[in-house]
Amino acid sequence: MKSPSLRQLKYFIALTECGHFGRAADRCFVSQSAFSSAIKELEITLDAQLVDRTNRNVTITALGQQVAVQARLVLRDLESLVETARGQKEPLTGELRLGVIPTIAPFMLPEVLPELRKQYPDLRLLLVEDQTQRIHARLMQGELDVLLVALPWAMQGVEELLLFRDAFCLACHEDTEHVEPENYRFSRLDSDSILLLEDGHCLREHALAACRIRNTQKVSQFAASSLLTLIEMVDADLGVTFLPEMARGSSLLRNTGVKLYSLGERSYRTIGLVWRKGSRRVEEFRLLGDFFRDSR
Repeated sequence: MKSPSLRQLKYFIALTECGHFGRAADRCFVSQSAFSSAIKELEITLDAQLVDRTNRNVTITALGQQVAVQARLVLRDLESLVETARGQKEPLTGELRLGVIPTIAPFMLPEVLPELRKQYPDLRLLLVEDQTQRIHARLMQGELDVLLVALPWAMQGVEELLLFRDAFCLACHEDTEHVEPENYRFSRLDSDSILLLEDGHCLREHALAACRIRNTQKVSQFAASSLLTLIEMVDADLGVTFLPEMARGSSLLRNTGVKLYSLGERSYRTIGLVWRKGSRRVEEFRLLGDFFRDSR
């Protein structure tokens, strides 16, 4: 009898969690047509109807729910097998799949990766850069081993290792008309003068909380889709924003008129590593965390 593929099982689990073919396909980074075909192939392989389909809704059948439970166990067992084999090696050797968010990767990785390769030449580091909720989903599906993220952020089924605080700074054009940087007061900002990333980026939520932005009228309705876009908007003096201290001196700010001004110790986010509960590679992750902490 033909057996289901791991890809099909991962897709089906995503479908049970999303309840929607389009969203599940996005999570798995494939087209909806390819995703639907994989689910249909799984049903044919098992000779069972796992999903009731209508124009608007997706309902997992009772049998499908049972299959999803077993599929999760299969994937967990496989991941455990892989981690057991890796555990026989020296720490930080072989393949390590690291997920990192876009508001850390361009600021921190160029500085630390050369030294990481030098200290651990047998480490094969595979990087995936994406928003927190997406790399968390891939972590729980076994596609990633560990995440480098900004905290706090609500994530289930994980353990966290806090590394260091990353202070927020006021970011504005050096000749801005929106604020006096050296005498910054939130109350003096005009309406729609604060530029932020769009929903889904943790930097938006952390900036709102850490910088105590409670008056949403001061936040512009136009949100940037990326850090590069956000910095370009600030460079054009369309408003001000809040960037982490690790952005100071980065390549994204070079050749711009954007300057950073400290906001004090109370405004910060916490950088940390996150991995699945029960992972057998905790020793490696803590060693990696020590390296990141010491490389600041």
